[in-house]
Amino acid sequence: QVQLVESGGGLVQAGGSLRLSCAASETTVSINFMGWYRQAPGKQRELVASMLRGGSTSYADSVKGRFTISRDNAKNTVDLQMNSLKPEDTAVYYCNARWTDYVNYNLWGQGTQVTVSS
Repeated sequence: QVQLVESGGGLVQAGGSLRLSCAASETTVSINFMGWYRQAPGKQRELVASMLRGGSTSYADSVKGRFTISRDNAKNTVDLQMNSLKPEDTAVYYCNARWTDYVNYNLWGQGTQVTVSS
């Protein structure tokens, strides 16, 4: 059973940077969609950034120009470089992976806390 393992996150001051990493436990699956979501207390989970296997990316307006998503298709890893962090970026960040192999798979990581202090 494929699992997503996240690393990174933590506490940083406003204006600082953090890097989140996520790795699938198997490299044999061909993952199409890999992305990062976040959920702040009392708010709905929102898509922060995503990248398709072919390389196309998508970002939430609130993070454009500050966050960069990257992935390694061979290793089934996805990273999120977060720069110029703001207090409003504080949330639990979740890695997400989706692919189809006879059935549709939609996998979530366990979540990692990012806290930005003002």
